[in-house]
Amino acid sequence: MTRRDAPLETLAHTGPWRERHPADKAVLALGLLVCAVALPPWPGAAVVGTVALVLLAGPAGVGPGRAVRLLRAPAAFIVVGALPLLVAVGGPTVLRWDPAGLARAGELVGRSLAATLCLLLFAATTPLADVLPRLSRLGVPPAVTEVAALIYRLLFLLLDTARTVREAQAGRLGFATRGAALRSAAGQAGAVFVRAFDRARRLDEGLALRGYGGDLAVDVDAPAPSRRFIASSVLLLAVVVTTTLLLRLVIA
Repeated sequence: MTRRDAPLETLAHTGPWRERHPADKAVLALGLLVCAVALPPWPGAAVVGTVALVLLAGPAGVGPGRAVRLLRAPAAFIVVGALPLLVAVGGPTVLRWDPAGLARAGELVGRSLAATLCLLLFAATTPLADVLPRLSRLGVPPAVTEVAALIYRLLFLLLDTARTVREAQAGRLGFATRGAALRSAAGQAGAVFVRAFDRARRLDEGLALRGYGGDLAVDVDAPAPSRRFIASSVLLLAVVVTTTLLLRLVIA
């Protein structure tokens, strides 16, 4: 599998920013996210979204095509969610066109797409395994991070189980007809549920036999945060804010 077709987590593990401290990438990506939420939607959303997309396609190593493909599903969800803003309820008809709705929908879509690109920038460069152990240092209860880590681990195991079951059913013509497809889907759901229950039971027994006392010690090996990278990120954020405000003055 090439990076062009790799899942998001694979991109995070193999990208050029893999060895950077999560704080470096958090300052950049989450700082852009704050800009996307706090700055005026126009032209703030356009400026922030463009910067995030350029970073994804270039320095982050995701590539323009892959970045666009990662954005397609969230973009469809955002557009569908903005459609109700185009109509109003009541009046002579049950539903009517709202003249002011187009502007509100455009602001919502622009701001949401920019924020999504900022989150993708962080997710495509920072594996979750690097983030969870450090959340406890920020005051997050260890039980929360450990449950998240276990769910994250089991999620991939169950997806692999579902894929294996589906391939076996397809090899036995389990999807040849609509009735067979329904039976196969029900069997697949049952198999995944049983496997998930068994995995959880075995995991609980394993932790108990190892004397689990409520805290899983994880050794995190990563370089210290880069002052140069953080300073460059702060400078970029300042440029984004300044550019947005200047463009807004020019447009106004």
